[in-house]
Amino acid sequence: MLTLNELIIAMEVGLIYGILALGIYFTFRTINFPDLTCDGSFVTGAAVSSVMIKSGLNPALGIFFAALAGGTAGFLTGLINIRLKVEDLLSGIIVAFMLYSINLRIMGTKPNISLVNESTIFRFDNPIIICTLIVTLILFFIAYLLSSDFGLGLRAIGQNKKFALANGINVNAMTIFGLIISNALIAMCGAIFTQYQGFCDVSQGTGCLVIGLASVIIGEKFFPKIKFIRNLEIKSRNFIEIFFALFSCVIGSIAYRIFIAIAINSDILGLKTQDLNLITGLLIIFIMSRK
Repeated sequence: MLTLNELIIAMEVGLIYGILALGIYFTFRTINFPDLTCDGSFVTGAAVSSVMIKSGLNPALGIFFAALAGGTAGFLTGLINIRLKVEDLLSGIIVAFMLYSINLRIMGTKPNISLVNESTIFRFDNPIIICTLIVTLILFFIAYLLSSDFGLGLRAIGQNKKFALANGINVNAMTIFGLIISNALIAMCGAIFTQYQGFCDVSQGTGCLVIGLASVIIGEKFFPKIKFIRNLEIKSRNFIEIFFALFSCVIGSIAYRIFIAIAINSDILGLKTQDLNLITGLLIIFIMSRK
């Protein structure tokens, strides 16, 4: 049976990974760019944050610089795709592949860094309160961004690049900006999760894309009517509507974590922690098969 403490932990982790889901949503839904940089940029954010904390710097500052580092990774992906004419999928794979070595260098060639007894943002308050506050601020910021003229341009390139170009929108610049914002969010998630769990590992980004997509898909099932953000014909600039469309990603992330926790802690199913990938895959197949 799932205990209250396990449920709270699932909600806390779900809130943190909700930031990852927002980053995935930004590329796969808003600008329609299948970006695979996330597995690398997640760890980049975690590594930067961990190294800064170990150096005695403010953990909140570590999250800020983690976001900058993740944004830089997104910028490189966009540059490789647009300037060097490399396929979008391949450009993300290449950057994520290179980030493995870069992340090891950031971590001082150590595969993991312990943050036990180090000062983190979770040291003096309840994690669920801190996570809720951070996610809420991010949701308000992105909703404001997407309801602006700039956000309309981002949504336009995701719907129809030729139409956007014909209306004077710089498609290349918007694509790069979208990738920067997305990977900055993903790196921020990595930094916050590392501070939450108390250590950083160079391989902890594995599966981030699947987790993020699962959260987005589950969120869309919760709010099936809120899909206007991909529809240029509606051109909605309603802040509240956009906010709840993004909020569905966070709800999906929390729901995903609760589903996983229930499955793993169910005596009837007999599943263990090592079955996590199997559970995730089956859950995604089940949700996507539902009309």
